[in-house]
Amino acid sequence: MYDPARVIAAVPLTNFHAYLTFSDGTAREIDLWPYVNHGGIFEPIRSEPAFFEQMTIENDTIAWPNGADIDPDVLYLGLPPNASEEEWRAARDRQAYAPHP
Repeated sequence: MYDPARVIAAVPLTNFHAYLTFSDGTAREIDLWPYVNHGGIFEPIRSEPAFFEQMTIENDTIAWPNGADIDPDVLYLGLPPNASEEEWRAARDRQAYAPHP
């Protein structure tokens, strides 16, 4: 069974990358550009590197002062922005049967 992902630590890096640690102990560098490269709420993040660096953890995921955030399951499962329901199901099924750290 798949447990929802929770981000417990986040370090913003250069070029819209971040090093994220999840509650199951998984940690990895993630390229956030595909997620922040669209939508008006992400404009300050795209246009101001200092704003990107204001990344915090709120409600078990990464967030910024303007209310922007990214679904922690999307980050954990490596789903693309606007993933289809079929992609979600397949990723959750793969993760449910994957060995955990």
